[in-house]
Amino acid sequence: MSPSAIDKPVLFVTGHAPFDRVGAFARLHEREGVEYALFGGRAQHGGLDAPGSASGLASGLLTSGLASGLTSGPALPFPHRHVRQRELARVAASGRHRAVVVSTSGRVALPAAWAGARRAGVPVILWSALWAHPRTPAHAFSWLALRRLYHTADAVVAYGSHVEAYARAGGARNVHVARQAVDNDFWSAADVRPPAARAWPSETTVTFLFAGRPLREKGVGVLMQAWSDSGLLAPSAALVLVGVGSTPPWIPADGAVWSIARRARHTHGGASTVMPGNVLGLDPVPPARLRDLYADADVLVVPSIATRTFREPWGLVVNEAMNRNLPVIATDAVGAVAGGLVRHDRNGLVVPAGDAHALAGAMRQLAADPALRTRLGETGRRDVQAYTYDAWAKGFSKALASLRISRASRWGRW
Repeated sequence: MSPSAIDKPVLFVTGHAPFDRVGAFARLHEREGVEYALFGGRAQHGGLDAPGSASGLASGLLTSGLASGLTSGPALPFPHRHVRQRELARVAASGRHRAVVVSTSGRVALPAAWAGARRAGVPVILWSALWAHPRTPAHAFSWLALRRLYHTADAVVAYGSHVEAYARAGGARNVHVARQAVDNDFWSAADVRPPAARAWPSETTVTFLFAGRPLREKGVGVLMQAWSDSGLLAPSAALVLVGVGSTPPWIPADGAVWSIARRARHTHGGASTVMPGNVLGLDPVPPARLRDLYADADVLVVPSIATRTFREPWGLVVNEAMNRNLPVIATDAVGAVAGGLVRHDRNGLVVPAGDAHALAGAMRQLAADPALRTRLGETGRRDVQAYTYDAWAKGFSKALASLRISRASRWGRW
């Protein structure tokens, strides 16, 4: 590639720049020179973004009429623009970029950006999170389209080894892994405050924590059944559900599990509901508040299940909690398990997805064994240190290097 071509930035098309992605996007920009095109859509992370983060900035730009303009500023430390999905064909075809990265999200964004890149004659890199295809009649046809994308992409960057294997099975040849990462310094920081006593089961011996959206695929119904089966009782044990809200709309069919004996509303970055068996439901909280909750909890539970339309791509809550020495109980439908971060009896316990009996047994095991919790948590904290923003960015640099368009390799920045 000519010197003038390597000076062009990479266009990176994605929906959002949420809190735990901002540092990764900034690191990749430092290495390769990147412009981010953010088209919005459904946010995938269950927590609230920090003040001044990407989500807040996006709404401000859209209402100010600057949505299509290239911007930069203290809230997002890299060049970015907010665009409508249909605009991406024009942006990608502009000839101002040396490559285009597209994610598998965005029904219009993906084909529009892909077509624009081909029109400009620049390489296309597919950033993929899929490790199982949705099983619906509508998605049966999209599988053929996805296979074509794998075959024709100049490179594929995968969330982990599980996504890499799936992409290769679909026909992808030039595949690289960008390790899923969070801001390890932020999540491990000593600057934490104990949760408000009135809104937290402070007298318990062991507190299990769930953090996520109240959706079926997150496995909260299975978790509630497992909690009921575990025999773990107040005040020695408690289950805290962060992000489900103070009045959960997803009451399981056996409503007895959720028949509320008493309800109390408190304030801890959101309302809360206390339920039988020492179960506490909290509204979504900002990252700093979630960090406080991790610091005061004992075990993270990630009970995700596979559905016809979804399989957990990763689960960044695992990285966050491991930075706070928390052992993890996760199912085999969680990407962080399939991708190799959570390993059974090394830094957590892995149970079959949808198996409430096995999940209850894992919870009882960790509740009864503080030494095991300590060993698993300490190992997890060491293991997650390899999952950094730099490692994530290097995955993309390797994909660019395979196409001979990486600034990092050209300028010796490995």
